[in-house]
Amino acid sequence: MRDDFLPFSKPFIGEEEVQAVREVLLSGWITTGPVTAKFEEAFSKLVGARFAAAVSSATAGLQIALMALGVGPGDEVITTPMTFAATVNAIIYNGARPVLVDVEMGTMNIDPKRIREKLSPRTKAVMPVHFAGLPADMDAIKEVAPGIPIVEDAAHAIGASYKGSPIGYGPSPLAVFSFHPAKNITTAEGGMIVTDDPELADSCKVMRQHGMSKGAWNRFAKSGRPDYEIVSPGIKANLTDLQSAIGLEQLKRLEGFQSERHRIAGIYDRELKGVRGIMLPEYPQYPHVHGRHIYWVILKTEELGITREEFMGRLKEMNIGTGVHYKAVHHHKRYEGFGWSDLDLPNASYASSRIVSLPLFPGMTDHDAMDVVNAVKEICG
Repeated sequence: MRDDFLPFSKPFIGEEEVQAVREVLLSGWITTGPVTAKFEEAFSKLVGARFAAAVSSATAGLQIALMALGVGPGDEVITTPMTFAATVNAIIYNGARPVLVDVEMGTMNIDPKRIREKLSPRTKAVMPVHFAGLPADMDAIKEVAPGIPIVEDAAHAIGASYKGSPIGYGPSPLAVFSFHPAKNITTAEGGMIVTDDPELADSCKVMRQHGMSKGAWNRFAKSGRPDYEIVSPGIKANLTDLQSAIGLEQLKRLEGFQSERHRIAGIYDRELKGVRGIMLPEYPQYPHVHGRHIYWVILKTEELGITREEFMGRLKEMNIGTGVHYKAVHHHKRYEGFGWSDLDLPNASYASSRIVSLPLFPGMTDHDAMDVVNAVKEICG
């Protein structure tokens, strides 16, 4: 057993981030301003998008993205049950109805073949999730839902690419990333909307600050004017320069972070292959680069004779942390009235009580990863 506790995840914050925050604090301007503009520019270049709008969370980003597309009451948005509540909540916040489509068991990504049967005249958008950082099959999704806007929930997908292009590049109207502390880079909290459409970009930037025609920097800086108009619906969801300063430094580390994530995930792939009672992730044949946000396994609890909670408890006793990503959306009490059925979502329903996330973060050593491997093997017999 390990002497110290290995958490499921933790952010890496260095002296560069601390100094960057200090400089913003001393600058006299700490809310959304010039540093956020630099962060937006750097992030848009990273993913190959023309425009980026920094927001307070990916949840807010998804809500704003749907607002910008005009999603509202009476509309439907197709998405996946294997996701955090933020995905469906963003749809609900806009007055629309989430329509769940089952996932592929091997990838936990939305199954494009099942989207067609859920399309209706009310379908206003499709919102796939790049689960754990594995790009969903975007071409297949577009083929079964031609002409329907796609909003990519790319919260897990920083550093991922699909068929040679970074997630966030072209042809989907909008993609939304997360900078939560557990994500591949962090701004403490925050998110980013990216798009190639100048009108959608302008709409998102207006909607993130109450629908105002100008943000604070455009009103109160020396070159700005204090007058403004409320020109659209909006919410309060801007990212601050303090957070953006952290983000700019994190972007410099991203390549190294991703290299470490791939190394640890490779150890799990190799060492856990064939272990009794667990199902490992599968990887699609189409060209892609995995974002490696999460490493998940499915427990064959019937074969192991223990529940997920017992499995996670045993790992905790061995000083190894775990996560659950995710309890399927339709299994949460909040959504009981939506009429979703296990019979309609068999793969997500099976995974919901059996999926476990293993430790994966920059700073983990090969020894740390092998501690996890050996503990899993011991529990699985």
